[in-house]
Amino acid sequence: MSIGLFALLDDVAALIKVTAASLDDIPAQVAKTSTKVSGVVIDDAAVTPKYVVGLDPSRELSIIYNIAKKSMINKLLFLGPGTILFGYFAPWAITPILMFGGAYLCFEGYEKVHSIFAHHDDDEDPTNDQPLIQMTPEELEKERIDGAVTTDLILSAEIMAITYGTVVDKDIVSQIIVMLSVAIGITVAVYGFVGLIVKADDFGLHMAKDKYHPAIRKTGRSIILFMPHFLMILGYVGTAAMLWVGAEIIAHGIPFLHHGLEAIHHTFIDMPVIAWFAKVFACVIGGLIVGLAVALMIEPLHKLYLKFKPKASA
Repeated sequence: MSIGLFALLDDVAALIKVTAASLDDIPAQVAKTSTKVSGVVIDDAAVTPKYVVGLDPSRELSIIYNIAKKSMINKLLFLGPGTILFGYFAPWAITPILMFGGAYLCFEGYEKVHSIFAHHDDDEDPTNDQPLIQMTPEELEKERIDGAVTTDLILSAEIMAITYGTVVDKDIVSQIIVMLSVAIGITVAVYGFVGLIVKADDFGLHMAKDKYHPAIRKTGRSIILFMPHFLMILGYVGTAAMLWVGAEIIAHGIPFLHHGLEAIHHTFIDMPVIAWFAKVFACVIGGLIVGLAVALMIEPLHKLYLKFKPKASA
């Protein structure tokens, strides 16, 4: 009886040692994963501010908080557990789902580029007889939040998939802890940074008050003048990021495209910066092509929807 008890205690002690060793490795796994997902994180931070531009400044932090909250919920309750379950029961499904999300990002990026170059033509088109949609500030805010959450959902899915790929050979406890740590840490970092960006002009306005030293006031005024240009540039970067990440997700799921990106990297292997820019440029061009293809497929369905929508609401 006592021998059996001691044997059981030895087994428990061995299990505790293994678990402790695994937990000691978790910080390294989190750091490794954070490095791998840095590109997607930068894209997420660049894309998000455009969703609050033009809205009531007093609502900016509230909007960012709502986006961050939904992003955290998606990561912790759906994407994280879903990735682990898919990885265990249907690992083949992860890549197609990510590629579908990548195609959506390419489509959204293409629509942004198209609106930049076709905006004036659309305004002057006499055949454009679609009625203008009037929205209240609350409806516009909700639409912006929904759009940001949809984009974030795809980027978050990519983050969770990459995270899972770094811990797929670990025990389930380590997988859960690493994915939770990455989900919480990245969400706080991204939306904390976005909050600083969108409120920078308010900081500048505060610094420009007469009660401060002339140097501080000058810095404040410089911030106020710089931020509109910065946000405009960030909007362009966010659009390019959608195309870049979307195309790269798709390329990773198609072997010959993936090999093509690797070939670009190896061509400029002695010039890492040039290699990175060449790879990003190829992805942006590829993303535009994919986005155009998706738009051409969706356009007939959209016209059909508009045609029958009035009848359905009559």
